[in-house]
Amino acid sequence: MGVTALLCTLFAPLVGAAVLALIDRDQHKAIKITALLFTVATLVTAILLIPAFDSDNGQMQFAVNQTWISSLDAGFRIGIDGISLLMVLLTALIMPISLLASWNTIGKHLKEYYALLLILQFGMTGVFIATDTFLFYVFWELILIPMYFIIGIWGGKDRIYAAVKFFLYTLLGSLLMLIAILWLGFAAEAAGVGFTADLIKLKAIAPHIPIEVQFWLFLAFALSFFIKVPLFPFHTWLPDAHVQAPTAGSVILAGVLLKMGTYGLIRFNLELFPQTSADLSGIIAWLAVIGIIYGALVAMVQTDIKKLVAYSSVSHLGFVVLGIFSLTVEGVQGAVIQMVNHGLSTGMLFLCVGVLYDRRHTREISDYGGITNVMPRFAVFFAIAMFASVGLPGLNGFVGEYLTLLGAFRSPFLGSWSFAIIGATGVVFAAVYLLWMFQRVMFGKNDNPENQHLRDMSRIEYWQMVPLVLFIIWIGVSPRTFMDLSEKSVKAVVEKVEHFKFGKTTAGLP
Repeated sequence: MGVTALLCTLFAPLVGAAVLALIDRDQHKAIKITALLFTVATLVTAILLIPAFDSDNGQMQFAVNQTWISSLDAGFRIGIDGISLLMVLLTALIMPISLLASWNTIGKHLKEYYALLLILQFGMTGVFIATDTFLFYVFWELILIPMYFIIGIWGGKDRIYAAVKFFLYTLLGSLLMLIAILWLGFAAEAAGVGFTADLIKLKAIAPHIPIEVQFWLFLAFALSFFIKVPLFPFHTWLPDAHVQAPTAGSVILAGVLLKMGTYGLIRFNLELFPQTSADLSGIIAWLAVIGIIYGALVAMVQTDIKKLVAYSSVSHLGFVVLGIFSLTVEGVQGAVIQMVNHGLSTGMLFLCVGVLYDRRHTREISDYGGITNVMPRFAVFFAIAMFASVGLPGLNGFVGEYLTLLGAFRSPFLGSWSFAIIGATGVVFAAVYLLWMFQRVMFGKNDNPENQHLRDMSRIEYWQMVPLVLFIIWIGVSPRTFMDLSEKSVKAVVEKVEHFKFGKTTAGLP
């Protein structure tokens, strides 16, 4: 059942895009409903993975291995472990919500828009389940095309600039990754195994490649993923892309696309090059800490709500990278759950910004005030999203940030409390800029007549928000439900790094 569910989760959106091609472009309602049904069906098949998944097994499960290019040992190889399962579930949840966010806001080229969203979901799911480096690269590149058009056609007034900047930055990272993939294949050939793109084989081979070669391979992969995260100082494409993208585009960017970078750091950098990961952990952790503080400080001076939330992503993803390169079970587990948390809470913040923009067609904080008086139900949802992003205990954000900071504090690889202490100030800054923004928008002086008669949330907007609220509270109250899925996989990664750094003997290592 697991393999069937995994294949359906991957291919259902692609089938949906093909079905949309058969529908007349004037049948707007049919296009919307068809696209939504396929994303909901994908969510159902993704949920079916959970009962079939063995959480006590830290290795890849539901594996499919079909030869594609025999001369390069490249194939259609997919599978999931606990880390990728959480990312697949997050993707499957975010996509129907994103479609609902577009329900009444996208007016032109509707058929193309929804088809691109479905193709985007196909590519994102593929990234998280590919166990072949060439297949991973194909999915990674595929995502560029629909997101480029989603920003460039349905975005704001500077959409072309933002789309081109997004494309060029990500393309640069992709080229570095391609070089690393080819070089890694040749390194396997030099080791006597033969050229291969099989990630499972490469996990056994790559850690034994000469350390000077590992360094450059690590750097090529890492730079590609740093751009996607984005980690300071590779972040400048993100605010433009977020601000100019339609609401659904911003939700998908924050919810899923950025996680491809942090997922890649775990799956490739830590698993393939554990020695180099340990050696460079301090430098990367400092970049993460700088990103936490920088993103928060820049967010504090924004006058545009959407740009403020965009810079908050730079800050919050810094916690994820810090947790990953603490190279402790607590830190990496915190990073994985924070990847999910950020997708939920920041995705919800972008939905809230979209609700306001749909009514007032402005994102300037100064144009609002006293919104809670006319939109009280919306104010509750906005407050939940805001407090989740702040890291309020009892909500999801607290769990991830606490574990990443604990991991950094206890890390034998970082060897200093300063990473955790300085990083923790980012939590304080987040409270400052988010509470300040919320207070001015929702409770500030309401002297603009255009704010006096705004309608409260619609039924479709409830359907967007309620699922996110349920998971925000669920993770905050009972995080073990989700962390148990990834615990064994995280421990296997951390033990591998410890083995190659400290010579520790652990079970199941190649």
